[in-house]
Amino acid sequence: MLLPWEYGVRNLARRPMRTALTLVALATVVMLVLVVVGFIRGLERMLTISGEERVVLVFSINAQDSIENSAVAARTPALLSASLDSLWRRFGVTHISPELYLGSRVQTDGGPAGLGLVRGVTRTAPLVRQGVRLVQGDWPRDGEVMVGRLTAAKLGTGDEALAVGRTLEFEGETWTISGQFAAEGAAYESEIWCNLDDFQTACKRQDLSLVAMRLAPGANAAGVSLFCKERLDLELRALRETDYYAALQQHYRPVCFLAWLVVLLVSAAGIFAGLNMMYGAVAGRVREIATLQAMGFRRRAILLSLIQEGLLLAAAASLVSGSIALALLNGLAVRFTMGACTLQIDSVAILVGCGIGGLLGVLGALPPALKALRASVAASLKAV
Repeated sequence: MLLPWEYGVRNLARRPMRTALTLVALATVVMLVLVVVGFIRGLERMLTISGEERVVLVFSINAQDSIENSAVAARTPALLSASLDSLWRRFGVTHISPELYLGSRVQTDGGPAGLGLVRGVTRTAPLVRQGVRLVQGDWPRDGEVMVGRLTAAKLGTGDEALAVGRTLEFEGETWTISGQFAAEGAAYESEIWCNLDDFQTACKRQDLSLVAMRLAPGANAAGVSLFCKERLDLELRALRETDYYAALQQHYRPVCFLAWLVVLLVSAAGIFAGLNMMYGAVAGRVREIATLQAMGFRRRAILLSLIQEGLLLAAAASLVSGSIALALLNGLAVRFTMGACTLQIDSVAILVGCGIGGLLGVLGALPPALKALRASVAASLKAV
C-alpha cells in the first residue's frame, strides 16, 4: 500500500523554512544550467544563420580561416567582376562587396573603451548581405558609422552610448553614429560598419580583407574557386559563406564542450547540495519514518513518498527558474571573442534545465531515504 499523495505535499508545508531554502537552492542550480545552455544555443544559432549559400567569400590564402588577418589587392573586385559570369547582376549593378574587416579598440562617447569589430563597406554591401536592414537612422556618409544592434554588448557599454548622433573613436579618428542595423541574428549585428574609403584612410591601408559576392540563381562556386587557383599571383581562396561559418562552428566546438562540462559540474554541485539538505531533512524524521513502518507501510511506499517530495520541490524550482529565464534572460546579449550573441532559452534549453531539475530531485532524495530505511524500526523509534 502506498502513502497518500497528500501526505508528501503536507510534509513540505510542515517545514516552510527548510522547504523554501531547498527550493531556492534547486532553482539557482536550474537557473545556472539554463544560462549556460542558452549561451550554447545562442552561439550555435548565430553561426548557423550567418551564412548564405549563394554568397562566396574571396580572401587571402595565407589567412587560413581568420579573415581579420587577410589582405588582398584592391584591384581584386574588378578582376573578379570582369572574369566571372556567375555573379548576380541586376540593372547593370554587380552584386560584389569589397570589404576591410578589422578588430579595433573603440572608445565610446564618455564611456569605456572596448575591442570592437569594424567593417569598411561600400553601397553594394546590402546587395550581398541581404539579411542586413537599417532599423534606425541613415546609411553612413563620410566620417560616419552605423552600428549593429549587438555592438553595445560587444563593446561592454550601454545602448545609450551608441545612440544615433553619438560619437565613437577608433583608428585615431572620431566617427558620428548615423544609424543602427539588424541582421536577423547573424554575426554582423555586433559589428560597426563605415565607408570603405574612410576606413582605409584611417588605417593607412589600400588593400582589402575580403571580397564578398552573390552568385546568380543556379550558379555554383566552382568558377570562383577555379579563378583563384589559376591566378596564383593573387594568392586567393574562395569559400562559400555557409562553409566559412561551418568552419567557425568547428573552431568553437571546444568552447561548447567546456560549456557542457560547466553544465555537468553545476549539476553535480546541485546534487551534492540537495543530498546535504535532504540528509538534514530525513535525519529529523527518523521517528516518523519508523512509525510509518510500524503502522504497516512498506519501505518501498515510504521511499516513493520521500522521492515524491524531492520531485515536487524540483518541479517547482524548475518552473520558477524557467519562468524567470524566459521573462528576463531570453534574448539577453552576451559577448565573447568573435562578437556577441543572444541567450536562446528555447525548448531545448527548457528541456535540459527541467530534466536536470528532476534528476536533482530524485538523486537528492534517494540516498538519505535509503539510509533512513535501513535502520531498525525499534532503534529508530527510540531516537531523539
